[in-house]
Amino acid sequence: MAHKARKRFGQNFLHDHHIISNILGSLFYSQDQHWVEIGPGQGALTEPLLKSGVELDVVELDRDLVTFLKVKFEHYDKLTIHSSDALKFDFSALAKADEKLHILGNLPYNISTPLMFHLLENTPSIADMTFMLQKEVVDRICADPGSKKYGRLSVMMQYYCETEHLFDVPPESFNPRPKVMSSIVRLVPHEQPPVIIDSVKTLNTVVTTAFSQRRKTLRNSLKKLITEADIIALDIDPTLRAETISLQDFAKLSQYINQHPLEEIL
Repeated sequence: MAHKARKRFGQNFLHDHHIISNILGSLFYSQDQHWVEIGPGQGALTEPLLKSGVELDVVELDRDLVTFLKVKFEHYDKLTIHSSDALKFDFSALAKADEKLHILGNLPYNISTPLMFHLLENTPSIADMTFMLQKEVVDRICADPGSKKYGRLSVMMQYYCETEHLFDVPPESFNPRPKVMSSIVRLVPHEQPPVIIDSVKTLNTVVTTAFSQRRKTLRNSLKKLITEADIIALDIDPTLRAETISLQDFAKLSQYINQHPLEEIL
């Protein structure tokens, strides 16, 4: 018996075989790899991954779906099903010594951003992540400075990862149909961070503060963190707005503020 999608879990089950094929074609999986699937749904991607011979862990919150998946895939000995909340799950514990995980997921829209940042805390054990997200979120993740979609999510995700928007997925590819377009994004953690900073916490504070009032110039939005004179000394124009500032310049601001805090708010 098929499992009925539950709104409270943000469930929309992928059924479009063309899209499924496109996703699988973008994963470059092989049987010597260790994969983790978040929110496997009814197993549209789980089954072909298992048939390829990969080692697969799946993390599912819905207990009824856990039961459904255990029955459906009971003959696969390389599958481990975790009945758990992905936001609280320790993904790094799945990786064996000298092994990196490949993460896959159709993430519920309401938890996608906090879940991605939770995963980014485990980047040393992650090779890559491929997610289906709301298109608007993917556009923000991949946005460049100067774009109206460029914001905190863009800067922080690009600090951690190489980002690539692969393709869009229309609502009719799901059951039930969501009200928004979805997109597939690939995130590959940097071997070395693209900028040098002493504190990710400080970078996040600076970026969040700058974008919390994105219509204001840097000298106004960051005035509690750094003086206008010091912004100029960093060779950054204080009359610019946050949406035009590159990750490199945010890193310069962060480094200075971390070393010369105006207030103990970091």
